[in-house]
This record gives sequence, structure tokens and C-alpha cells, in this order.
Amino acid sequence: MTNFNFAVTSGVFAKFEPAIAVNLLLPQVMVAVAVDTTSGTPQTGVYRSLDGGANWTASTLPLPPGFTGAEAPYVAYGFPNTFVVTAHVFPGASDGTSVIYTSTDNGVTFSPPVIVNRGFGTYINNDETNVIIDVGQSSPYLGNIYVTYNHQFNVANGGNSTAFLSRSQDGGTTWNQPILLSSDADQVERPDVAVDLVGNVYAAWITVNPTFRFVIRVSRDGATTFAPPVLVSPIVPVPTVLPVPGYAFRVLTFANVSTDRSVGQFRGRVYAVWQDFRQGYSDILMSFSDSNGTNWSSPVSITGAPAGSQNFFPAIDVDPLLGVVNIIYYSNQVNGFLLDVFVARSINGGQTFTNTRITNTSFNPNGVSPTPVPLIGDYIDIMSVPPGGYIGIWADTNTGSLNITAGYSNIVIT
Repeated sequence: MTNFNFAVTSGVFAKFEPAIAVNLLLPQVMVAVAVDTTSGTPQTGVYRSLDGGANWTASTLPLPPGFTGAEAPYVAYGFPNTFVVTAHVFPGASDGTSVIYTSTDNGVTFSPPVIVNRGFGTYINNDETNVIIDVGQSSPYLGNIYVTYNHQFNVANGGNSTAFLSRSQDGGTTWNQPILLSSDADQVERPDVAVDLVGNVYAAWITVNPTFRFVIRVSRDGATTFAPPVLVSPIVPVPTVLPVPGYAFRVLTFANVSTDRSVGQFRGRVYAVWQDFRQGYSDILMSFSDSNGTNWSSPVSITGAPAGSQNFFPAIDVDPLLGVVNIIYYSNQVNGFLLDVFVARSINGGQTFTNTRITNTSFNPNGVSPTPVPLIGDYIDIMSVPPGGYIGIWADTNTGSLNITAGYSNIVIT
């Protein structure tokens, strides 16, 4: 089976911002999440597959008392049968709170929501969550859960946003004092987090004011302390609306990081991926570090896409057994307007990439809307299916409405 597309959701109500996690011990077990508007308000949809993505069951996670909606979900896997889901829950345009749900039975049931960091009115809004569980094969911090989020403050008065990280050492029941990662003088977008083979934690974010740059901080003690920030690369921002007639959906630039936890030639390599407009169009750039995040290579394009095409919303995961680098992204390179999903793969530490279109059918981002739509979600996702495969997940409009599709490949590249 190779490059198969599977419908994760259906129906006329929009689903978007998907993420996916895979049980490394039972790779046919997968849990995906997305913003799901079936109820009329945005909720956290959970989709579970027991056959490698071919079939899915759907449910929604309950909101904490007093909250009316959820968005920006993410999901992560931990040994042996744990899945955790984070989300930004809210009673309105502000007061957003980051929460987590925990399953220890492969996604059959989830705990009630636990608050990671609370929002307060127009003063504090915790948005754009990300989560990872330490599954580093030689990590002394195995099982630690790390949640990052965009901590917006003084929201009603033109305030700023900072990158925060919270840690749980007991499976998500309680949370340590959160760590402020970025400067309060910088405005940031959705931070990301990765863990390597020995438990080093890499927290990354994009600053969008006063300058655009990719920044990373590293912890070598299980997120108790972090080294000073390191510049990965300056960034030329992608326009919020891509310069294509008929496009109106927003495109935000987020940080994406992953590490090589294999025992191969590039063990310990850290990869940073983002979208960038330095060539006059949106392309996916990558930089890597072989010094635990201290020094970074010059950015290179990983798409091989035609000049002038628009390539955006990258996500990265590295196969923990073989070290294969998998990067998913949207692209309009087929006809200049319709969107497709591509996956770039490398077996040689990112020196070269093979790019493959994995959508069976191109789609119109506006669906059946007579006018251009303002939102198709802000990210998509990919996860390795060891050894050597992957499962990608995205939102498309091939049903007429935004729905979630997964693309599976078991091709082992050499």
C-alpha cells in the first residue's frame, strides 16, 4: 500500500487544523485531532484508526465548565498506550486557556480536561498549543510531557505575545511552574517543541516583531532550565494572504522542529523547518544542527518547486528507527491555483530530498464558496510510521466543505 488517501472526516461542517500521532509499538493505531464545527461551535474532534488510517471513528472532547469552544488542538504519543491532546479553550475572543486530555488505553477514553495554564479576560490568552511526550529511547526523562503555547498578554490594549513551556512529570495530572521562553519585547507565533534520543528538549518559535527570525532554546535537564536563545535564521515573512488571485485564506508562519532519535549516521541531528518568502514566493526552508542546537547550517529549500509557486504550512517528523526526514506541505505548483499536498523525504540527513505529490485530487481552497474564504486552518501535520513509512494529514475541500484527509505511504526510501 503506497500513497493512499483516506477520508478521516465527512459532512458539511468544517474541520481543520489537523494533527496526528502514531503508537510506535502498534503502528496501526493512530489518533488524530482537528477543530470540528459539527456542533455549530468549534470543538476538539478526536479521530481514531486501528488499521493504519484506512478507517476512522469520531468523537469530541468535553470542554471545561464555563468554556464554550476550542481550537488549535494537537496530539502526541507516549509509551506504551498513551495519547495526550492539547487545545486552546475559550468563552469568547479572549480568556483562552490551554488544557490537556490524557488517554492510557490507545485513545478509547480520555480523562476530563486538565488546565495547563489559565487565561484571564483580556489580560492573558494562551493560544496555539503544541505538545510532545518524551519517548527518547535513552532519555532519563522518559514520559515527561511538554506543552508549548503562545502566551498573549494585554490583549485588548495592543499587547504582545511570548512563547511559554509547561512541563508535567506525572502523566499530565499536575504541571510545574511554566517557563517564559522568549522576551516580552518580542511578538511570537506558535512555538514548537521536540525531544532527542537522550531527552534534550528543543523549544522553538518564530518572532514576528520587531524582526522576523527563527529562534530556539535548548534544555539538557528535562526542561528544568534552558540555555539562552540561539538564532537559527532570519526569516523573510510570507504575506498573510498569498499573492494569488482568488486566495483570501490567511497564512501564518510557525516554527517546526524535529530530531533524529535513530542510531544511524545522523543520530542527534536537529532539524528546523519553516516557510519563507526570500525568493519572492513562499518556499519551505530547512536548517539543521549537529551541535545540540548551538550552531545551525545555512537554510536550503527542500521542495524543488517551480519558482513562483506557493508552498506553505510545513510540518516535520523524523523516523525514530531509520532517521528518514519527512516534511509535509501544501503547494499550488500543479496548476497555480488549486492546492495539493506534497511530502519531501530524505534518507541522508537532509542533503537531498525526494518530493512526492500525495493528494489524489487537487482542491480549491474556497470549496464551493462563491467568494474567497478567509481561513482553511493554520497548519497540517505528518508523523512517521516506523520503519520507513509515514502518515500525513491535512484539510481539503474535495467534499465541498473543509474535511480532513490522511495520506499513508509504506515506501521505505534508500
